[in-house]
Amino acid sequence: MSEADEQTAATATGREIWIEKYRPQSLDDIHGQEEIVERLQSYIEQDDIPHLLFSGPAGVGKTTASTAIARQVYGDDNWRGNFLELNASDQRGIDVVRDRIKGFARSSFGGDFRIVFLDEADSLTDDAQSALRRTMEQFSDNTRFILSCNYSSKIIDPIQSRCAVFRFSPLSDAAVAAQTREIAAAEGIEVTDAGVDALVYAADGDMRRAINSLQAAATTGDVVDEEAVYAITATARPEEIESMVTNALDGDFTRARATLDQLLTETGMAGGDVIDQLHRSVWEFDLSEREAVALMERIGEADYRIAEGANEQVQLESLLASLSLEE
Repeated sequence: MSEADEQTAATATGREIWIEKYRPQSLDDIHGQEEIVERLQSYIEQDDIPHLLFSGPAGVGKTTASTAIARQVYGDDNWRGNFLELNASDQRGIDVVRDRIKGFARSSFGGDFRIVFLDEADSLTDDAQSALRRTMEQFSDNTRFILSCNYSSKIIDPIQSRCAVFRFSPLSDAAVAAQTREIAAAEGIEVTDAGVDALVYAADGDMRRAINSLQAAATTGDVVDEEAVYAITATARPEEIESMVTNALDGDFTRARATLDQLLTETGMAGGDVIDQLHRSVWEFDLSEREAVALMERIGEADYRIAEGANEQVQLESLLASLSLEE
């Protein structure tokens, strides 16, 4: 969900944004990451927490797990004074390591150690990561570091070897559906089964996006149904994507292009979003193996060219045209 959509969800009714209102306060409340929660709980129970590296896509519980650890270690009244949260994408240079992190690590608010949580750590420069490695060594007796990233391969090996690495997977459809139903019940919102299915599809394993979409859709009427969800999330219905691809493979480029034009202009989708939905839906279509492989190849080419700055609509139309010419 875009920042504009999140703002809509937060302010349209003047209520607290639900992703914070319903953020789990303890590890046991986290949905869909049971194995990771079990291991983290054992660290806390043994009072032996190492440096931690959380890797995985957005909205799967990395930040929530970090704050839950701090709450359970220090208690609800004291955790904020012993927990420093920094976003490495905003403060990615070596100065933040030398100044803010070292300054926090040197101070003491009681307890055996304090926690530094570095979100989006894969955005740190190489020099900053090298400085962080030395800081982790220097203050290992009174500071624990929790690093969160989307791609652990961008974290240098000396840091990875000092951390217990946890790889968060996209949340299951069941976990997302259960959480959205719980929130809807707590807020007194009527949500249809088709509406829940649409929320799950639009979220694609991202709990934060599912909750934001639910709150935004709840402002549009008395019932959160499929139509409200797809409208508020600017997401194409699976059948629209399938129809577009099937028409192209059948050689009907005109109809396929018309569907694409509708998605880009009327639905308001970005080219990258169309690519993402195509990619995740390939194996759900009723395509032969040869057709699926051809589609995956074209998706990869279009995605690369769009990432390099090419015109989105031109590349997507080229993708459909190439499928129409397949024999």
